[in-house]
Amino acid sequence: MKIGVFADNFNCSLNEALHKASKLGFTGVQIFAADGEFDASLLKNKDGLSTYLKLFKDLGLEVSALCGDMGGHGFEIQKDNAERIEKSKLIIDLAAACGTKVVTTHIGVIPEDEKSPQFGVMLEALDTIGSYAKTHDVTVAIETGPEKPETLKKFIQQTHGGVGVNLDPANFVMVTGVDPVHAVELLGQYIVHTHVKDGIMKQQTDPARIYRFFAEGGIGDFRMEDYFCETPLGKGSVNFDTYLAALKKSGFDGFFTIEREAGQDPEKDIADAQAFIRKKLAASGY
Repeated sequence: MKIGVFADNFNCSLNEALHKASKLGFTGVQIFAADGEFDASLLKNKDGLSTYLKLFKDLGLEVSALCGDMGGHGFEIQKDNAERIEKSKLIIDLAAACGTKVVTTHIGVIPEDEKSPQFGVMLEALDTIGSYAKTHDVTVAIETGPEKPETLKKFIQQTHGGVGVNLDPANFVMVTGVDPVHAVELLGQYIVHTHVKDGIMKQQTDPARIYRFFAEGGIGDFRMEDYFCETPLGKGSVNFDTYLAALKKSGFDGFFTIEREAGQDPEKDIADAQAFIRKKLAASGY
């Protein structure tokens, strides 16, 4: 079984986070690469990159994925996309240099109507990025979130390869109100990476409203805690027994990467999550 952790969730330097991940017995780490300590500038800093590659090896870690999320509205705004596409290509180059085959990202809110101009703008951008990724044996994995799995599948099917799915079951139950099992059944062939996260929906609202808040903030007195809450694993609405059974049936054999974006003691939460998911994976036959 491949269990990883989002290194940035330790809320410390990357070097310290990598040592924490190794000490806890993880085999993989996902690393934020859109800016910060591990951004694409490492491609020009050969010594810096070599130092990290040696550290991965010494600690017994592999990079499960890079996170190339640039925030904002993703690829919804055409005038911004040329710059975002070029930056995405650099992140793909960095992923290839690190030996990982996955770059995850939120891309914005895909409209259900494929005739929408926004759908076309986003599709053009992801098709360009995916085609580039494909030549590097990398997949750009769209993180599940604001759209229904039917919409995401329809979108990916119109690209020319190099585009897949980073399935986050908590985003479905917290925001979209979709059973992750249903999502796996629809998206299984495209899933190349997963986040291990749990949560609950408190109040149904338009998912696009949630993601507009993430992009812009300042939506009146909009309070996220009124609508959803991330929880420790097993305390939310994700049924990990049925979800993992669906993933196994789909043939998924990639990383289960723990993501913990809330809580006061992330290291304890991550350790508890590892014990939880390890037990569930063993029970499911992974």
